[in-house]
Amino acid sequence: MRAPIIFASAALLLSLGMAGTASAADRECDGVSFPEHIQVGGETLTLNGLGLRKATIFNIKVYVGALYLPHPTADANTILASREPVQLELRFVFHATAGQLRSAWQEGFEKSAPHQLPQLKSRIARLQGWMTGVGSGQRMTFVRVPGVGIEYSLDGTPRGTIAGDDFATAFLAIWLGSSPPNPQLRAGLLGGPCE
Repeated sequence: MRAPIIFASAALLLSLGMAGTASAADRECDGVSFPEHIQVGGETLTLNGLGLRKATIFNIKVYVGALYLPHPTADANTILASREPVQLELRFVFHATAGQLRSAWQEGFEKSAPHQLPQLKSRIARLQGWMTGVGSGQRMTFVRVPGVGIEYSLDGTPRGTIAGDDFATAFLAIWLGSSPPNPQLRAGLLGGPCE
């Protein structure tokens, strides 16, 4: 009877070891961990980088962003110009009101696509209309679907899709363009340190 017990114990240790390996493959920033790989629309995306959003002169930590790509790269222009799926997840570590989020979207698009604002205006308003206050631990997920636009989910619940590759590019340029919310956030998403 000892052999089955030893076998069962070995199987349990093996499964625990495999679980430990899976979590060890996660990457972490500011106590928030993200898996190294995810599945989006049947395609495997790899974690490109993690960035920390800080706001105001007091550097309040607002969220940790995670950027997933089919082919990791440190070249923002390559990401923006590609027509491949991209996932951006924002995991909040601080409360943000609906009004603060709406203002942040407006400011982000004004910086990332100032010349496109007239044609993006109604779609930006749609995104702003979906905003509710978010608290620590909540997550916003945005997926660029080539030829479709940006799909938005809150805590895993789909909220809707905003059409257009032009919108998707302007949206991602908020973080990857020349005027990100803070430079360290952009650097982290492009594979640099998360600080």
